Amino acid sequence: MPHFLPSTAQELQQLGWDRLDIILVSGDAYIDSPFVGAAVIGRVLVDAGFRVGIIAQPDLLGDDIRRLGEPRLFWGISGGCVDSMVANHTASGKRRKQDDYTPGGINNRRPDRAALAYANLIRAHFKQTCPLVLGGIEASLRRIAHYDCWSNTVRRSILFDAKADYLLYGMAERSAVELACCLRDGRDPRGIRGLCYISKERPADCLELPAYSEVAGAERARKQAFTRMFRLFYENNDALTAQGLVQLHNDRWLVQNPPQPPLTQEELDHVHSLDYQLDLHPYDRQRGQVKALETIRFALTTHRGCYGECNFCAIAVHQGRTVTCRSRQSIVAEARRLIKHPAFKGRIHDVGGPTANMYGIECRKKLTKGCCRDRRCLFPSICKNMVIDHGGQLKLLEELRALPGVKQAAVSSGIRYDLILADRKNGLSYLRQVVRHHVSGQMKVAPEHCQPHVLACMGKPGVDSLLRFRELFLRLSKEEGLPQFLTYYIIAAHPGCGQADMLALRDFARKELKVLPKQAQIFTPTPSTWSTVMWWTGENPFTGEACYVEKDARRRERQKETLTGAG
Repeated sequence: MPHFLPSTAQELQQLGWDRLDIILVSGDAYIDSPFVGAAVIGRVLVDAGFRVGIIAQPDLLGDDIRRLGEPRLFWGISGGCVDSMVANHTASGKRRKQDDYTPGGINNRRPDRAALAYANLIRAHFKQTCPLVLGGIEASLRRIAHYDCWSNTVRRSILFDAKADYLLYGMAERSAVELACCLRDGRDPRGIRGLCYISKERPADCLELPAYSEVAGAERARKQAFTRMFRLFYENNDALTAQGLVQLHNDRWLVQNPPQPPLTQEELDHVHSLDYQLDLHPYDRQRGQVKALETIRFALTTHRGCYGECNFCAIAVHQGRTVTCRSRQSIVAEARRLIKHPAFKGRIHDVGGPTANMYGIECRKKLTKGCCRDRRCLFPSICKNMVIDHGGQLKLLEELRALPGVKQAAVSSGIRYDLILADRKNGLSYLRQVVRHHVSGQMKVAPEHCQPHVLACMGKPGVDSLLRFRELFLRLSKEEGLPQFLTYYIIAAHPGCGQADMLALRDFARKELKVLPKQAQIFTPTPSTWSTVMWWTGENPFTGEACYVEKDARRRERQKETLTGAG
């Protein structure tokens, strides 16, 4: 395997490769890291025996897309680690000037709707090309008809707009290898789980979603159909229980096969054992450094998936509601590799996942029968079937601290404080160890709000658990002789939140939290979340009641300024 996946013709010559099997096109610079989707898919495909190259952020105006030739099997197209519209525009609609995944940091390389732009670019240069395959979060969350806030319309599945052949949704390692094998062997790939395609005929044994024509409009009946569509879509995202889905777009059908099962622990361990260089490819480095590398180079992913199901978050749709954990041996082995890196200075920047302290905690019933359709794991309260025990995380953090060369292994990704409070066996010990060894002055938590009706719209726990956790954290910090504090993530202008609610939040922060949070962001309605359903329809899909939505840009800004004191 090459040190980097080839990105230039010169590298192909050095490898003795006359032609690639697969070329991956990404909206990010090519960072060879297990945190970057294109790098992971590329490594997994090479590990399976395929010749893979990467073209990162191709120039739309020249012939940059031709520099590796044409692949034999397929083009894999991704907008990058972040939806390109989110990467390029603030919640207020302003163009972002900075891009942490672009060399030099200037946002001048990633086009809007990058997956569509790259598909059009390939077709412009290769008239009779091999299949175009969409992947990554931008495609995954736009795979059915979806509300798009930037155009304020319900758009078709991205598969139709991009005129691509296939779409692989979710994390897609297994799907990508199966697709490559089918195309190599001349077999029909349309039975692969985790794959979407377009068909003139309606396949049998699939659940039909309301058609695009039924949901694409601002009338109340169409918005109600949109809610029904999303509910069916959301309920069919679990590999153990999901049906295949179909949705009519004019005279053709979008077909979504059931999702792939989550990777096993052994498979996930193997993905993270591949030979990532933890660096920016030299071809991209010519244009400058990439800020994101500072955060992800020396961080450890412990698991994937999240059963928190916050209504504004799309992780449940993209990674799944089942948490799959790596073994401690795999994580510690990766840490040993980090230590050997010449740029490592003793600090592991994060040990975690979508929610750090979900590692090692999962419902046994869910693992055999699938996710419940009539209840959630953590909201409005923690399900009695979810046995909360942080013991596995304590052992993992202890092993990482003991490694020669590790000065600190930080827990920087999100922590669910309600899980810590629910763990009567090891919760206190876990928090004490985090306070003592794994926090650098401050711990970030995400209450998001304080008003009960807003928290209900968000799918977040009430403030009682936040205040109990705050008291416990400050007490342990004092006992350890460490002047540490909490910082709070807040969302302004979420559906259900008005100006009066932000004033109440400001008073709560001053009186109860003794601080005005600075980590506030304005809600952005992104595809495939329940909160976006509320934003578009003006109704709470769980109660059927009207839901206040602040859509005026200036008043949305004012909500944020009310809390942060800006302006």
